[in-house]
Amino acid sequence: MGHRLSKIYTRTGDAGTTGLGDGNRVSKNSLRIHSLGEVDELNACVGLLLTETLPDDVRALLTDVQHDLFDLGGEVCIPGMSMISTKQVDKLEAALDAWNESLSPLKDFILPGGSRAAAQAHLCRTVCRRAERMLVGLAQEEAVNDGPRQYLNRLSDLLFVLGRHLNKVDGHGDVLWQKGKNA
Repeated sequence: MGHRLSKIYTRTGDAGTTGLGDGNRVSKNSLRIHSLGEVDELNACVGLLLTETLPDDVRALLTDVQHDLFDLGGEVCIPGMSMISTKQVDKLEAALDAWNESLSPLKDFILPGGSRAAAQAHLCRTVCRRAERMLVGLAQEEAVNDGPRQYLNRLSDLLFVLGRHLNKVDGHGDVLWQKGKNA
């Protein structure tokens, strides 16, 4: 990377545009930049989750997820670039299957909550789903590889299961939704 980030402000975005990785400039309000922002926010949420006390396997996977999300952002930033493949998606699926296997089957809807770490996993899940929706919108307008959409879709599923898994590890059960509780 060299001295690429030696100066943080450039003033090149003062007119409302920003540079993509391929050198093109686009509006800061474009779907591509919104997609990048959503992925960046998701990565920050995962970083916050990583500040919690977590099992080693969870910490290792979430650290890998952060690197994958940075790659995913790079792929969105450089139209035509391919950095996310089935390898990353398969890794998420393997973790999802392993953690889900130890959980009791869901018979009711659950609320985000329980332990702090589980609640943060659910927050990550909602941000991930928003990032996925934004990327789907971008793909309707411009060419986007399938890998990033598949990755975000699988990651949101994994974060849901992770919330349940973290509650179990922490000795909490699922927080069950009670229809009409305050009616």
